[in-house]
Formats: sequence, structure tokens, C-alpha cells
Amino acid sequence: MDVTLLGTGAPAGLPRPHCPCAVCASSTGPRARAATAVLVDDTLLIDLTPGPAFAAARAGRSLHGVRQVLLSHPQDGPPMEVPAGLPAPVRVPDGQDLALISGHRVRAVALDTPGTGYAVTGPDGRRLLYLPPGAATAGGGAPPAPYDLVLLDVLGRPEALARLRASGAVGPATDVVAVHVDHTVPPGAELHRRLAALGTRAEPDGTTLAAAAFHDVPDVPRRTLVLGGARSGKSLEAERRLAAAPDVVYVATGGTREGDEDWAARVDAHRRRRPASWRTVETWDLTPLLAEDGPPLLLDCLSLWLAHAMDAVDAWSDTVWENGGARRLAERTEALTRAVRATSRTVVAVSNEVGSGVHPATASGRRYRDELGRLNAAFAAECEHVLLVVAGNAVVLRGAD
Repeated sequence: MDVTLLGTGAPAGLPRPHCPCAVCASSTGPRARAATAVLVDDTLLIDLTPGPAFAAARAGRSLHGVRQVLLSHPQDGPPMEVPAGLPAPVRVPDGQDLALISGHRVRAVALDTPGTGYAVTGPDGRRLLYLPPGAATAGGGAPPAPYDLVLLDVLGRPEALARLRASGAVGPATDVVAVHVDHTVPPGAELHRRLAALGTRAEPDGTTLAAAAFHDVPDVPRRTLVLGGARSGKSLEAERRLAAAPDVVYVATGGTREGDEDWAARVDAHRRRRPASWRTVETWDLTPLLAEDGPPLLLDCLSLWLAHAMDAVDAWSDTVWENGGARRLAERTEALTRAVRATSRTVVAVSNEVGSGVHPATASGRRYRDELGRLNAAFAAECEHVLLVVAGNAVVLRGAD
């Protein structure tokens, strides 16, 4: 089964008409994307892009053999052109099967948003799943076997991919390609970095994909450290990296603070941002979690873990620090880094980068700053991937997406 991407952008395209944003301004030339539409074996057309006949010609394809045109979602904006000679576009009711004379079989898949997904089986037995923008499967029924190729809105609904992985519809050999790409993520390197972190990729308009063909998508790093200053976006970056995982344990090291309304608001904002399927564990004892087998861990954050560790050994006291406090804290941090080195779990950890700020006025403040720098360096040494987030932009310090 060959699938040609006549367009890969959001319904309004990329750049959006008359949009002055920075992403649209840079989405020109080869980075421009028409509204997503796919041509399956020159026989089945799913969704429409402006000028579909010209889009097909640019991709070296023709629409003359198309026997069925399917729509997956409500079409906003002006009516879309339907070239002469094409069948009238239709939406297939959920759960209904459609057999084409070409030997293709189509099943309409129920979604959690208005619209219809399509599972297409080719004459060769290869299987494609196509989901419209902003949609995820509604679930229910027997778990499907893994598809060979999945096209969906990875950036807009990463949890949709997580659901497919949890159900078995996406397996290790499934080729997952992002479509409906909008102006929420800068094009080029940043787009591909974010998709690679989710085990997916994007292709330009006009690309033809062969279902079940091997594609070398970078492996998701098993241990990642995300560094950054206050409100830099480091936690959001860490959460993005696990957004398509079917199960995640979020380890909150901050605990609760009686009467601190600002802290409570920060904790609540984090909770509301996380997917509902994630489990939360509030603990400072990270070593046992790292030693267990299980789903990915998101540790947020190491700087709060260090503050608790310093509390536990009374490292804030100059006298205690000089009389064994430094040694006891070093033992705790060494135990943590040994656990990271030995863990078999996927781990994404967050930590503050405080060494570039104001020089602390107190000895205890300088002690914390120095120890956090040492902890970050030791933890990073055990990670395949290290990122520094500055003003919402992730800079790769180690590893590559």
C-alpha cells in the first residue's frame, strides 16, 4: 500500500492566511503545508486540500483512478474544490465498512470529537489508520492488531497516540507520521525534535509512504535530564517528552506546604496540565522507584529533592556541615546517581539551573547553589540526553533528537 501525502497541514494550511505569527512567517517554501489530504494507491482520497489535482501532479500522481473520496471532519471555511470526474465526497457512519472495487476495505472509526477516522486495509493486507485533526479514537471493542502506518495529529493530541499504544493499535514496528501540522510549533529542527521525542516524524507535502516500510526513527532516550531557570518551560518540556507514553508515573518531590497559597496554585497548575491517565506519586524517596520495573518516571524536580535531603541531614547549619553533614549529603546524592545508572525504566528528570543567577548572600544559600550544581552534573553524567530550556526553547546539551 502506497500513501501519498498531498497535504500535511492543519485545515487552514500552514502558513495560515493573513496570520502574522512567527511560525507562519517562517513556514514558506518547502516548509509550507497544505491542508492534510492523503491518496491511497491512487484509488482512495481521504480529505481534500486546495487544488487537489495540482497537489497530486506535484507529487507525481494522478487523481484519474480515484474511486472514492472520504471526508473525516467538518470542513470549515470556503467550499473545497472537487475536481471534475471525482466521486462526490462522503462521510462514512461510525462502524460501517466500505469495500472498493480496487480491493481496499475501509472501516469508519469512532472518535472522541466530531469527525470520523478511517482504518484502511489494502489488497496486500497492509493497514493504515487515519485520524482527523484534534481527534483520538473513542476506544471500546476488541483491541486491534498493530497498524502498519498511522497518520494523526501528534502535536495537537499526543495522548491520542498514547491511547493507540496502550490498546496495541500502535506497536514497535508501526510507522507513525504527524499530519494536520499547525502553527503551534516552529518548523524545521524544532518540529522534528519534538516529534522525535515522541517516537514519530513528519514528512513534507508530496511524500509517498510505503506501508510497512522500515524508517529509522530515533529511539526515545531512556534517561533525560531537563534543566532550566524559573518559569523557563522546563517542566512543560519534560511533560512533552512523555505525552505519547501509554502510562507514566509523575513523581512530585515538592510535597505540600501548609498555608502557602502560591505553592498550592503552582502544584494545581501542574496537575491540571498533566494527562488524566498519568499517576502521581508524592515522595522524596526516589531510589526504590528507580530500582523497580515499570512505566516511565517523570521526576519533578531534583532541586526540591536536594532541599529535602539537606533538611534531612541538617546541612543548612555551618557546624553540622563541617562535622559530617557534607559527607551524609554526598552519600545521599551518590545513592541517587547510582540508582539512575542502574535503572531499567525510562526516566525524565527536571532540575533548576541556579548557578548563573545572583550570588547568594548567606553561606547556606551558597551551599545549596553549589550542591545543586554538583547534583545536576552527576545526574547528567548518567543520562543519554540533557537539555537546557531557556525562554521556552530547548537547547540540546547531550544526545540528539
